[in-house]
Amino acid sequence: MVATLRHHSQPIGGASRRQPIAARGASRMVAKEPLAARLPKADFSGLGRGFKRLGWPLLLVALGLGTYEGAQRLLPYADRPIARVSVQGELSYISQQAVQERIAPYTAASFFTIDLAGMRAELEQMPWIAHAEVRRVWPDQVSITLEEQLPVARWGSEALLNNQGRAFAPREAANYEHLPLLSGPQRAQQQVMQQYQVLSQLLRPLGFTISSLELREHGSWFISTAQGVDILLGRDHLVDKMRRFASIHDKVLKQQIANIARIDLRYANGLAVAWRAPVAPTAAEPAAVKN
Repeated sequence: MVATLRHHSQPIGGASRRQPIAARGASRMVAKEPLAARLPKADFSGLGRGFKRLGWPLLLVALGLGTYEGAQRLLPYADRPIARVSVQGELSYISQQAVQERIAPYTAASFFTIDLAGMRAELEQMPWIAHAEVRRVWPDQVSITLEEQLPVARWGSEALLNNQGRAFAPREAANYEHLPLLSGPQRAQQQVMQQYQVLSQLLRPLGFTISSLELREHGSWFISTAQGVDILLGRDHLVDKMRRFASIHDKVLKQQIANIARIDLRYANGLAVAWRAPVAPTAAEPAAVKN
């Protein structure tokens, strides 16, 4: 019996080598992660938002402080003495010299330190000034615009009324005797002025000019005209009474107005007339004899 020996040769090319099989229960080696990767990451997003919220206010405060500091350093170079004061407005009753003398204590200040509010108040204390506007004009001027009082009537013996019904008392009030005289309770200045304006418009087409208008204690109105006719109006419905007077005047009274001394409109549906006393003829002017 012959034994045959067979050699098992490893195949060359094309055949894959078998990988060693790990024994069961054996552990595998795993690469460890870096420590920095395993630590929890810090979240700074909230802190960043907080800095953003605080950033703008802090920046504005810094800018404000810087501006203030710069202004304080530049102020001595920019602040100049007042070199010129200009006065504008139509002035009929006061002079520019009087205005300049009144504000002289204020103009001694510099451009930034001058008291404009005090200067305006000082000017408006002058009787003839109704309103004043004061402003700075760079670099060393002050501009003043004035509005004078417009006298419309006398109020009592020492004051005048402007077109707004406000009283003012210039030293020269006695020089305005040609203005109509208005009178009444002190609190009623504007009311009397308003009635004067309305009644003047109603009487002017009839040929009458108001020389005085009085609001008496019990609320009754009394008119004296430059034509020598007095008119009693009573308390209420003044415009209606004047319209009724105008109608009767054109129909009946116009031709006799020179002989009328007083017209009483205090009646509800009519009026009463007081006639002038006839003038007795003098020796030089004998009365005409009728044939």
